Amino acid sequence: MTSLEGIYPILNTTFLEDGSLDLTSQERLVDHLLAAGAHGLGLFGNASEGYTLLGAERTELLNLIVNQVKGRVPLVVSSGHTGTDAAVALSREAEDFGASALMVLPPYFLRTDAEGLMRYFASISDAVRIPIMIQDAPLMTQVAMPAALLARMGREIEHVRYVKVEAPPTAPKVSAVVDAGGPVVFGGLNGQFMIEEIQRGARGMMPGSDLIAEFVQVWNLLAEGAEAEAWRIFTRMLPLLRFELQPGLGVSAMKENLMAAGVIRCARVRHPTASLEGKSLAELAFLRDFVHSGVPAAPNVTLS
Repeated sequence: MTSLEGIYPILNTTFLEDGSLDLTSQERLVDHLLAAGAHGLGLFGNASEGYTLLGAERTELLNLIVNQVKGRVPLVVSSGHTGTDAAVALSREAEDFGASALMVLPPYFLRTDAEGLMRYFASISDAVRIPIMIQDAPLMTQVAMPAALLARMGREIEHVRYVKVEAPPTAPKVSAVVDAGGPVVFGGLNGQFMIEEIQRGARGMMPGSDLIAEFVQVWNLLAEGAEAEAWRIFTRMLPLLRFELQPGLGVSAMKENLMAAGVIRCARVRHPTASLEGKSLAELAFLRDFVHSGVPAAPNVTLS
């Protein structure tokens, strides 16, 4: 069975100006992330704008990426849904197309209780043969999954092997899941508490796609015991990570950064994802320079 560990960027989905899929940029982005040292890729998550994709587009992208990656790294495919039967169908489809593992949100339109959550994840597990990562993201779903419940899922549901903890405060939640004997923990929320989470037992991180070389460097330094150097690099990343955590704007910022780096052709996002404009773009450019090239010039914005 696939074992997941390390930096797994959530793959941004690339679009042309008219909003259609940009498959050429998509391939370039995959190559860029693998060259940066990504240990795996996450598909169709929030940073992928998975909530805007049609079923046929998911299939087209998954087929493209599986054929491009050719098994070099694991692919974790988001397959949650608001209905259990639909989540089962999406999960089977992802496995059939070559997913290495599944990342699954709980149902959040009609929220259920603990036994309902057990039934939902068990139904998916019974339908597949690959690992399942529960996405614990209550800021988005309003579904609370205590550490004890996550640990129970790991014990009682065959293929539940991982949990992506995005329930602030995340570091204490990581400790609670680890102490409860729960599934292997990955961190999310764009990696903003990466070091604390790893020090408390997380074995992986799932940020966006635009700072992966830096995330991999921090990961490697922590593995080597070079904590002070890891903090030095990570602290330089934090202002940009903070900017990208603004609700609704992070995906646009990531794409602007990838376009500025020459990786993708266009920073187009799909509504209701918001696009950065005006002063926000200047602020982003300042932070991008701060991360990549030392002390930058002051942002060219005026106070109103």
